[in-house]
Amino acid sequence: MSAILYIPVDRELSYRVRWLIKARWITLLLAIVLILVGNRWLRDILPLTALWGTLAAIAVYNFFFWIIASRLVGHAAPYESHLSLMHLQIITDLLALTVLLHFSGGLENPFSPYYLLLVVVGSVLTTKRASYLYATIASVLWVGLLITEAVGILPHHNLAGFRLATRYREPLHIASEAFVLVSANFGVAFLSSSIIERLREGERQLYEANTACELRAAELAELNKRLQEANAACELRAAELAELSMRLQEANASCELRAEELARLNRRLQELDQTRSLFIRLVTHELRAPVAAIQSYLRLILDGYVPQERLQEIIAKAEQRARDQLELIGDLLELARVQEPKDKMPPEPVDIAAILRDVLDLMQVRAQDKSITLSTDVPADLPKVMATKEHVRQIWINLISNAIKYTPDGGKVHISLREEGDMVRGAVQDTGIGIAPEEQERIFEDFYRTEAAKAMAHHGTGLGLSIVKGIMERYGGRIWLTSKVGEGSTFFFELPKAA
Repeated sequence: MSAILYIPVDRELSYRVRWLIKARWITLLLAIVLILVGNRWLRDILPLTALWGTLAAIAVYNFFFWIIASRLVGHAAPYESHLSLMHLQIITDLLALTVLLHFSGGLENPFSPYYLLLVVVGSVLTTKRASYLYATIASVLWVGLLITEAVGILPHHNLAGFRLATRYREPLHIASEAFVLVSANFGVAFLSSSIIERLREGERQLYEANTACELRAAELAELNKRLQEANAACELRAAELAELSMRLQEANASCELRAEELARLNRRLQELDQTRSLFIRLVTHELRAPVAAIQSYLRLILDGYVPQERLQEIIAKAEQRARDQLELIGDLLELARVQEPKDKMPPEPVDIAAILRDVLDLMQVRAQDKSITLSTDVPADLPKVMATKEHVRQIWINLISNAIKYTPDGGKVHISLREEGDMVRGAVQDTGIGIAPEEQERIFEDFYRTEAAKAMAHHGTGLGLSIVKGIMERYGGRIWLTSKVGEGSTFFFELPKAA
């Protein structure tokens, strides 16, 4: 079959076959009511025997269709079998409708447009080519009925009192009725199949987007699993620490001289456990939010609440939340590396000025996009610092990218380095939004972002400055800031000089 039928017909055709059978039972009941009402209104002129016989035949073949459909479902029949049964049902219905029209007035019957309904059903449930086939069959049956009644091959059942008795033989009426219904059949086939074709193409694109999002969700689930395993390891370590605390308490009972020290150690262990629990809750919350957002967008798409014109917008939002998740994961990994033992990443003499030049080359495009002027003040004979190249690079990237991000268009960012005793002091000064005094105390906390920062840049992890602070503490340095709201901020840091 064509790719257009990939979604949803390939999945739901079996259901649609059974649905059409159920709809036919309902139609039979409505037809019985219409015949009874019409015969009473037309004063018992309808050939009820022929009409009841036709309805009985419809009931019989619908029962057989139901048996066949049940067997196809029970034996997990292939798609082609269900499609063949669908073709057979619609063609049989076209024949049955023609017989009913013949016995209830032919050209005089106002229900001839019901051919269009069957053509539309065929267009929706099958292929575009089949819809034209149904239109052709319906047109041939209708025109054939008009002609055979007009020339006397089939007897005409006149609806006395409703239409003129000779109307069915008038060439003009025959031609007009034939033209209107034939053109309507093919027009409806074209319009409905074209619309359905577009809808199926949109559903195919939705399916592909959903598959891509499911793959991304699987990756996030794997990461979440690893975090849970890490949490289990932390809980095991907490149990070990609790055991150590118990031993210290036992030692305290036998050695009163160390009671104060042991109590202090116990309190420290509890603080570490609380800090660990708080950090895990924060990480879990930050990881869950993008996943929940992606799931909500997918649910909107799958439930059909998203119109075609907004589909790309919703997919783009889901993609952005996935990028936020990856950025957060990268920052968490970097934060973990900062806390690794020094023997895994021993400090070495690093040219902090050279790394600054490399980072500025990377940041130049971001600054130009916002018309921000970057300037530096670096002495030529600046000594090296004791750290690692990767950590110094992280310091510059986090501080300079923050300065550019939170500085309005047309602003300035100035970076300076100078020797200060046994330390090398760096400073990143901007003309940005600034930081309120009450928020400056928390600016280096994990996941913390000021309200002004959230308003200016929606996306961000709140880990950049926490990573920089961890690097400083690792090498015996420090970081601090001065800032005024609306005027800008200056972040200072110091690292020890290389011997």
